[in-house]
Amino acid sequence: MKKALRTTLASLVLIPSLSWASADLSTLLPQEVHRSTLKDIVNSLQSGHYNKIQINDELSSRLLDSYIKSLDPNRLAFYQSDITEFDAYRYTLDDEVEAGNLEHAYQIFNRAQQRIKQQLDWFIARLNDDTPFDFTKDETLDTDRSDNEWAMNKKELEDLWRKRLKSALLNLRLADKTGEDAREVLIKRYQNQLKRISQTNSEDVFQQFVNVFTKKFDPHTSYFSPRNSENFKINMSLSLEGIGAVLQSENEHTKIVRLVPAGPADKTGQLKPSDLIVGVGQGAEGAIEDVVGLRLDDVVDKIRGPKGSIVRLEVIPSGSADQTARKVVLIERNKVRLEEQAAHKEIIDIEHKGRNYKLGVIDIPAFYIDFAALQRGDADYKSTTRDVEQLVKELKTDNIDGLIIDLRNNGGGSLREANELVGLFIDRGPTVQIRDPQGRVDILGDFNPKIAYTGPMAVLVNRLSASASEIFAGAIQDYRRGLVIGDQTFGKGTVQTLQPLDHGQLKLTHAKFYRISGESTQNKGVIPDVTMPSLFDKEEIGESALEGALPWDEVKQAKHGMYSGFSPFLDKLLARHNARVSTQPDFMFMREQIARQQEDKANDLVPLNESALKLKREEAENWQLEAENRRRVAKGEAPIKQLSELDDMLKKDEQGTPISEESRAVLTESGRILIDLMELSTHYAANN
Repeated sequence: MKKALRTTLASLVLIPSLSWASADLSTLLPQEVHRSTLKDIVNSLQSGHYNKIQINDELSSRLLDSYIKSLDPNRLAFYQSDITEFDAYRYTLDDEVEAGNLEHAYQIFNRAQQRIKQQLDWFIARLNDDTPFDFTKDETLDTDRSDNEWAMNKKELEDLWRKRLKSALLNLRLADKTGEDAREVLIKRYQNQLKRISQTNSEDVFQQFVNVFTKKFDPHTSYFSPRNSENFKINMSLSLEGIGAVLQSENEHTKIVRLVPAGPADKTGQLKPSDLIVGVGQGAEGAIEDVVGLRLDDVVDKIRGPKGSIVRLEVIPSGSADQTARKVVLIERNKVRLEEQAAHKEIIDIEHKGRNYKLGVIDIPAFYIDFAALQRGDADYKSTTRDVEQLVKELKTDNIDGLIIDLRNNGGGSLREANELVGLFIDRGPTVQIRDPQGRVDILGDFNPKIAYTGPMAVLVNRLSASASEIFAGAIQDYRRGLVIGDQTFGKGTVQTLQPLDHGQLKLTHAKFYRISGESTQNKGVIPDVTMPSLFDKEEIGESALEGALPWDEVKQAKHGMYSGFSPFLDKLLARHNARVSTQPDFMFMREQIARQQEDKANDLVPLNESALKLKREEAENWQLEAENRRRVAKGEAPIKQLSELDDMLKKDEQGTPISEESRAVLTESGRILIDLMELSTHYAANN
């Protein structure tokens, strides 16, 4: 299921939360500035957005459905009668948007607030009157009702609420909360949510509706109110301060989208994209505060804090079959040092047919450049390309046999650097094409014949390799300069610009990237020549997982040469690779994990019977422990008794970032594939 997302960065200073206050709701109305701003946004989208979408009845219908979904994603607030009433606006919202008319958008929002308040009041009343719940009864909760029918009456809706409340209590019981403590936690949670909706203002409504509207053009186009525009600027300028995690709101949870490489959160080795944050504690001993249902800004305020201070996050691990399975991760807030973000090298030794091969590996966490130093004329300004060129020189003095550029988890950065980095490995030629809203195509390229490295090379990518990473990997693949190995990349092939408005600002998608082959990197990303198993769920992570993502398409191929490449023996490379990983313990473990995740994902029903839920949790933990021990025994390692023992066994790189066994196995296998390429190339050359 694709979900509407809102993203921010946990990075600044802690702002204390307020205590709960009365939740009396007032009717919210649009202001005149909102009407004029909406017209400005419509004009900007129609004149400057890459995606030329008609604002018509078809868009109006989709806008209504998306807006209702954003307000009530699990269909637990509105009645069918509400939806029937709103359906009268299905083919008029487009006209209203163009006219700056927000009356019906605010009407729907106000109704949602009323319905949610009724639900929260009901929850609190049941908890305060100590309503008994039978945890021995065999019933289930459907955790994904996004496609279910709307409730027809109060009795039907209250039964859904009852199950939801019962599940929340049961989760806390299994998290070792007493009955009284569990009720106190939930009362506070729901009171906080009441406080939040009582503090909602007209600006909040405008921003929510407008962002649902802009997402009809593409998921990266969004509106920032004046207040959020300032927060956005602060986040960008201080984005390396804090725990180093990009967060987003998804339904009532806070979800980790991305970890900043070498950041405090990344260095724990215990957090991953798609983990859900359900609690935040201050200091090493402070009580964990429940944050389920809080607005994203409030959760971020609790996570951010001064350098050197401690924050503890209670999380539900991604892919967990059991929402009661939680762990607490301690993080020391800090600034991500630029030198830790820089490219770095290592040499791995691999034995093949009695010979030891030395392979250089250059890990590039991001495409960076110190623009300020460059503009000052500093001859020693820092950049990805300059750093990689120096690392290549050092590796060549070590007489490496081949080179691997590791772009896993590299979310992109400077387009200039991606372009120039390609130039280190090719003679000269185009590197990327950019098409604007008018269809004009601009071609960037490398015009410096200098080559830093001419030997065998591979580029390693995964699902979190995005934007500039995809441009580099795509160019290397199109020139057949090296093998691309790993997982299908993220697929972000669009370019955004910030456009100021009289009231806030608009982040607008105004261009699209294309490879020199003419293929877009958008949506589809880069497909590796040799694919590795991945624990990232493509339905949850990546451009194709975002609602309204622009499609993949093509432009005319840019004229370019090609290297001899590996096409004649790609089948042999794949056969050798598949034979190795069929019995390699880490790859067997990854395939087991993927199959298990798919199996768990197919079931949205959660037991509300305590014994059944405990059994499900125990079975999940036992299966994971057994799978881990199967791997360890196959590798000649001693089995473990508890999964928690693994946290202390994680190996770390020079930057202090933990390296999982799966990550290391993929790197080593990439080295073996590169050695196969060298061997087959030599044999091919000798016989032709």
